[in-house]
Amino acid sequence: MSTLNITVLQETLTWMDGEANLRHFDRVLSGIHGRDLILLPEMFTTGFAMEAAKSSLPQQQVVEWLHGHARTRNALVGGSAAIQTENGAVNRFLLVEPDGTLHQYDKRHLFRMADEHHHYLPGETREVFNWRGWRILPQICYDLRFPVFSRNRNDYDLALFVANWPAPRALHWQALLLARAIENQAYVAGCNRVGEDGNHHQYSGDSRIISPQGEILSAAEPFKQARIDAELSLDALNAYRERFPAWRDADNFSL
Repeated sequence: MSTLNITVLQETLTWMDGEANLRHFDRVLSGIHGRDLILLPEMFTTGFAMEAAKSSLPQQQVVEWLHGHARTRNALVGGSAAIQTENGAVNRFLLVEPDGTLHQYDKRHLFRMADEHHHYLPGETREVFNWRGWRILPQICYDLRFPVFSRNRNDYDLALFVANWPAPRALHWQALLLARAIENQAYVAGCNRVGEDGNHHQYSGDSRIISPQGEILSAAEPFKQARIDAELSLDALNAYRERFPAWRDADNFSL
């Protein structure tokens, strides 16, 4: 399809209480219909806790919950969660289609300033998947600071960034989302949480949806729970990339 209707949910999270967070998002999602993609924040079942995976909900339960909403709303629904695997804990972006098809990506860049790299395993692969004719790149929070990893290799149309990005660095979040959209000539959606977490960090949200030319299509009011929507156009994206083909001169990078 040439258009994609996307919704980003900027919400508070209950610290280390998966069931409470699922009930909260049940209420938030109950009135949402007619969308193609619905985005929840990073670690939406626990908040950004280093110990989260030890007591977090199992992946099967989170995926079944996402699938229920995806099926009911006929949309792709996703966010990241702390998941305990047989090899160790990961910060995993889970996105589920209405038919139950699961797409997942494990956070590559772990936030060392919070010792995330001591508690979680880094992802090994960059993932791109297709949904309703759109090529989508999922990324998580600190990944935003590493443009080589999210470089558009002419293989995606939309980049999704979910986060628990603290308020003191809100300007970085806003500037880097804008840069990723412009430099990659792709749509970018950033979903960040609000409120205070169990470590007393404050989150301003500043969630936004950005066009390939850097236009802010929709932005949430900071420090408040909010839903933002936008209609993205694949035709407009392709026309812009054809009219201004900077992507043809991009450098090749290897990881």
